[in-house]
Amino acid sequence: MSPVLRIIGIVFAFFVTSVGWLILGGITTSRTGSQSSALRGEVAELWGSPQTQPAPTFTFAWVTRRDIVRTERVGSEDKIIREHVFDPHTKDMSPSSSRIGVDLHLDRRLKGLVWYALYDVGFQGKWTYVHKEATAGKLTLAVAFPDAQAIYDQFRFAIDGRDHAASLRPKDGGVAMEIDIAPGQSVTLEVSYRSRGMNEWRYAPPSGVAGLEDFRLEMATDFVDIDFPALTMSPSSKERKDGGYLLVWEFRQALTGRGIGMIMPSPIQPGELASSLSFSAPISLLFFFLVMYVLATLRDIDIHPINYLFLGAAFLSFHLLFAYSVDHIQVVPAFTVASVVSLLLVVSYLRLVVSARFAFVEAALAQLVYLIGFSLAHFWDGFTGLTVTVLSVATIFLLMQLTGRVRWSEALARKPVQRPS
Repeated sequence: MSPVLRIIGIVFAFFVTSVGWLILGGITTSRTGSQSSALRGEVAELWGSPQTQPAPTFTFAWVTRRDIVRTERVGSEDKIIREHVFDPHTKDMSPSSSRIGVDLHLDRRLKGLVWYALYDVGFQGKWTYVHKEATAGKLTLAVAFPDAQAIYDQFRFAIDGRDHAASLRPKDGGVAMEIDIAPGQSVTLEVSYRSRGMNEWRYAPPSGVAGLEDFRLEMATDFVDIDFPALTMSPSSKERKDGGYLLVWEFRQALTGRGIGMIMPSPIQPGELASSLSFSAPISLLFFFLVMYVLATLRDIDIHPINYLFLGAAFLSFHLLFAYSVDHIQVVPAFTVASVVSLLLVVSYLRLVVSARFAFVEAALAQLVYLIGFSLAHFWDGFTGLTVTVLSVATIFLLMQLTGRVRWSEALARKPVQRPS
């Protein structure tokens, strides 16, 4: 076979395998999307949705009296009538201190090709209100639940130490209680519960720019990969504790419209990883074919384009096995099985095509670098592109050093020798 036809055949083998990867990547992406949309609702129904706990509201209501004097004609005389009118007023008040504790326990679940970052949350809040108004009236203490459909175990709603949870009836996604309030009176509200959610948890101050006076929120996690949602405040301090972090937000007097929150860490998504591996696989095969072609040319080894087609199929088998096993077993075991199977296919095949030494040394090493190494780079979030770039540049450097003295017109013109036995 002429060198030109050989190169065309190798390019065709590369093209066919690449089409297979594009199809596999598209199928895997579709599977992941359909499973995610179908299962997310089921998981939310079983476990809960992302939770945002609003700050309680303190609403002061009072009545003022106005005297109205008017003149009304009765017969031939004007009669003066005096009336008393009572005007209702309401005013949103702020607590004088807030003490909040949040305990987050991560409990991730795998459904199909998608990991869901689920969590258990223990919430305890204590707010103290001091009535500084000169007028007596009614104070309504209201707490909205993070999710109207969630379950709140061990719920407690105590005012000045007395729990009223059993007598309250939720309305409009929350509970409220009205009490009498006098000037100078201090009231303490305590709320606690245990619940479940998904992806993230937040504590939201009152809407708009709100004042946080003598505020302290402590959040304990049992995980170390902490991250904060957009438009939330970073903690005042943090320390490692019991396999996680103890985070503290503390303010003496602050004005802010931002809340406090935590994003639950999520492992590598199997479906996204399988799709990413498939779409980037042609790069690894390109370098593998290039190395095999250069070595075959330098050593006068006859590797036919049909052989390259089978090698491409062996590479494709890695991604097929991984894509259809990762939703049944963990990512690492699925990756290991796929790697071993693909490596065995290539080595056992080239042992027959070329020689045992070439198969177990050059080919195996090249596959470890360009298939398994390229694939492992996808596990390093944020460094995948850099890792692939470094491997690519290193490969180009190696090939340039190996072929720098080669006269390609002569090397491509000579006929490859028979395959070693």
